[in-house]
Amino acid sequence: MAKRTIIKIDEALCNGCGVCISPCAESALELVDGKARVIKEELCDGAGFCLGVCPAGALSLEQREAADFSEEAVQEHRKKEPSTKYIPQSCHFCQISEDSSYLIPVKFQGEGFWTCTRCLPKLIHG
Repeated sequence: MAKRTIIKIDEALCNGCGVCISPCAESALELVDGKARVIKEELCDGAGFCLGVCPAGALSLEQREAADFSEEAVQEHRKKEPSTKYIPQSCHFCQISEDSSYLIPVKFQGEGFWTCTRCLPKLIHG
């Protein structure tokens, strides 16, 4: 184990909405007993794509002793768990689902939401 960046979940703030599950490409997060959890440290790459979408602000990055990230562990986990185990999100503006379009997590003034690539220019340019 080495000191590295990893996701920290504040259980007191987590409302169990599950919005953080989808952006985690490594499937390191799951809902367990109504709260988001990092199921195995070696699955979390510390990229933090889950941070911007948490409406409760329960997620943060921290430097701490943790098992090294393992791409091999991610691949093994994906073989065991179906990749459709997620809560589909939709664009904050046009409501298109991530099943039909690419979505990007956005955070502004403490509010986290998703936007599709078609609505992103409107968001950027007004």
